[in-house]
Amino acid sequence: MDNETSVVTTKGQLVIPVRLRRRLGIRKGTVVSLSEEGGRIIMQPVTPEYIRGLRGSLKKEPSALEFLLTERKRDRRL
Repeated sequence: MDNETSVVTTKGQLVIPVRLRRRLGIRKGTVVSLSEEGGRIIMQPVTPEYIRGLRGSLKKEPSALEFLLTERKRDRRL
């Protein structure tokens, strides 16, 4: 995997290099999920393939609703 670089604007925006956008199927309007893991930002395009890969991942406790409510509370504290 080749490293790509980009610069964050004063508005906090980031341009994803065209090679990565093409490879990952990111187009205008594509929703991107961001998470932090071990001091790194993980960016995942929310594509039909990504959604199919999530099937069954929330069957365990907590329920999807409980998880959503917990995350909303956490976001309000930030």
